[in-house]
Amino acid sequence: MKHSFQNFQVDHMTLLLQPKLYKVAYAVFGIIFGVTPADLLYEKRKEWIKGEGEKSLTFAVCLGQGASPEPEFNKTIVAVVQPSEPASQPSHVREMLDNHAAASHWQHIALRTPDLLAFHKHAMERGVNFITPILKDDADDLIQVFSGEWFFPGMPASGMFFEFLQRNPTEDSMKVVEAQNREMWFRDKTFLGLYGEKEAEYQSGKVTPFIDFDLFDTIFEKLKDKEIWEITQTDMDEVEALMLEKGKKRLQTAAAK
Repeated sequence: MKHSFQNFQVDHMTLLLQPKLYKVAYAVFGIIFGVTPADLLYEKRKEWIKGEGEKSLTFAVCLGQGASPEPEFNKTIVAVVQPSEPASQPSHVREMLDNHAAASHWQHIALRTPDLLAFHKHAMERGVNFITPILKDDADDLIQVFSGEWFFPGMPASGMFFEFLQRNPTEDSMKVVEAQNREMWFRDKTFLGLYGEKEAEYQSGKVTPFIDFDLFDTIFEKLKDKEIWEITQTDMDEVEALMLEKGKKRLQTAAAK
């Protein structure tokens, strides 16, 4: 059964670019995609070395407007990030791009749900890993959470993960989020906080996967001898049971700490 909180819509996407492509992309968005100064949603910058001036970290553009009666649900948004750190300084963005031998890499897709708390509980109970608590952004009236990356045992981290968010959360939802997370990240801190979290993961060499490797292996072994069209609802129910078992054990371990 599909739950109402699984009615996802793409809210925005985040694109990583090599510095040589970053400014060119900014021009292309304006000239080819018709992005005007009014369509520039934000641009963030940082001075990495004192006295050398600020460098652009990221900018976000609105590529178009939909027909929804709710304006905040209309925008087609792309956030663009470059590794602006000095060459001598580690950068997880540079590492993601270089590991893919790529000039560009889609880092994450933000999926909007009508009930983030319900979805988050559903995912946690089934063993999904998140690298942040549920965060709120007062400037945009939204709550959001970021998942682990999609990769599997024996492979390097993919650099690809999901953001899940809800716009216009209810007062009850906000009370729950505030109770669970006393240190809220707001607009500027949200980006820098996520950036710092990913940097810490990549420097530690321990990147959080979307699901733990042991759970991945269990599901893979369950389905490896079947083609997609041969997977039955019974198979899906058995896989979900395995995920629920994993999630239950993990939540019990967390509660015991």
